[in-house]
Amino acid sequence: MDAALKAIAEPRRREILRIVAEGEGEMAAGEIAAHFDISGPAVSQHLAILKDAGLLAERRDGTRRLYSVREEGLDEVRQFLDSFWDVGLLRLKHAAEWQQRKNDQQKKTATKGDKRGRRT
Repeated sequence: MDAALKAIAEPRRREILRIVAEGEGEMAAGEIAAHFDISGPAVSQHLAILKDAGLLAERRDGTRRLYSVREEGLDEVRQFLDSFWDVGLLRLKHAAEWQQRKNDQQKKTATKGDKRGRRT
């Protein structure tokens, strides 16, 4: 997973993953490179890093290299990141519950004060 996280730390690689994921099926290296203003070899280097990290699959069709997203590679990263989401949601839940208890206590205190100050 470390290789995958390092690979997606680079913005162009994240963009390559997005482009390939949103494409229909496989995409040729040239099609991917057309989205960038960098050289073909630079895009090929990014593709190789993503492939080595297990995020892209590569298939050769004659002289063309076709790329597709490896869902399995993304699953491990997704599970890792989801664990932070779960922790964050739990913290948010606890904070909301604490705030609700505090508000309820303030209402009780205010109600007691109102009853003491009233004449009957």
